[in-house]
Amino acid sequence: MPSDTVHDQQADRAFMRLALDQAQNAWLLGEVPVGAVIVKDGKVIATGYNRPIGDNDPTAHAEIVALRQAAHLLGNYRLPGCTLYVTLEPCAMCAMALLHARFARVVFGARDPKTGAAGSVVDLFADPRLNPHCSITAGVEQAACSALLQEFFRERRQAQKAQQSAVRDACLCGIEVTELDIEPPLV
Repeated sequence: MPSDTVHDQQADRAFMRLALDQAQNAWLLGEVPVGAVIVKDGKVIATGYNRPIGDNDPTAHAEIVALRQAAHLLGNYRLPGCTLYVTLEPCAMCAMALLHARFARVVFGARDPKTGAAGSVVDLFADPRLNPHCSITAGVEQAACSALLQEFFRERRQAQKAQQSAVRDACLCGIEVTELDIEPPLV
């Protein structure tokens, strides 16, 4: 294996670990832990993490947050020569935004079997009808990216079960429960 390839793999893992740090920020705010980092010429120029709940913005995915920051910083809506590192396979909305911004490369960790648009459900990046194309690298730090998401949702399910159990117990004791002090479950 040529040393350039090894170096690129090491750089990919290092940048993905930075994206994992961003995902932790999302978790701390109660958001689905997805993080993104945008790199140009070997330097981080923008970061982002999921914030649609906190921002009341359905488009505030990690990729879009980072993309907006990078475009503002570079003063251009086109971002050629940039690489996006994201902990979860982009959805269709994010994939199209990345294609429109002319990203050179997208690197992601975990596959998304429900909404992934880089091969899991559809592959917008490979569709010859869409132009331009960017290269995709999947599975970088996949175990860590998947584990973070699995732990988040496991914790969420446990909290929801505990809340349901408390409501059931209150009802069995004859206590009227009119309002739950819990966030609605993520869909």
